[in-house]
Amino acid sequence: MKVFAISDLHLSGHTPKPMSIFGEHWKGHWDKIRLDWKGRVDKNDVVLIPGDISWAMTLDEATVDLNEIGELPGKKIIIRGNHDYWWSSISRVRETVDPSIIPLQNNSIKYRNIWFCGTRGWPSPGSREYSEHDEKIFNRELIRLELSLKSVKDGDPIVVLMHYPPFNDRGEATEFIELMQNYRVKHVAFGHLHGDSLKNVIEGYIEGINFHLVSCDYLEFRLKEICEV
Repeated sequence: MKVFAISDLHLSGHTPKPMSIFGEHWKGHWDKIRLDWKGRVDKNDVVLIPGDISWAMTLDEATVDLNEIGELPGKKIIIRGNHDYWWSSISRVRETVDPSIIPLQNNSIKYRNIWFCGTRGWPSPGSREYSEHDEKIFNRELIRLELSLKSVKDGDPIVVLMHYPPFNDRGEATEFIELMQNYRVKHVAFGHLHGDSLKNVIEGYIEGINFHLVSCDYLEFRLKEICEV
């Protein structure tokens, strides 16, 4: 089994939004991703999608995008991103998506011999955009990640999905990383970063954890293979 990841798909099947406004390299980006996906992912593989899945504003509007993801091979594990306004009640999301899609929120899922945990995350203390208003949300996301990690029931490897990076924009480690170290997380896949933010990317093997930035434009619209078991 292989584990792949790609985030920030920003699909807009219900009300098409031309992503080329963010640069010509975005033109036809979903076609590029699907072509790569179909050529590399087996039905027994896993694809992680750490947020910003659809521009839709409601779950009904997002259905067309979720259905297209559901038609692709592999098991898909998703979390909410900051632009996923359609993601309301987790129970409704679970009822709506294709059986091959597993939404994570305050829980974990074991597939084969890997545990998958995750939460959205939030701008971290020390970041330029961080303010007192963000403290409550940041702490809530820490609690959500710990709930997810606590639900793991054995010692098999743990892979975490986050939408926001677990570092602040100065490259400093945050409490998210300390928490993941406590639970011996092996891999973290995160997204959110685009444009100029990609100039200061932090990833690789750090403090015992493998960090992977998987924003689709950073990956040139190809899935990244995280690990194989």
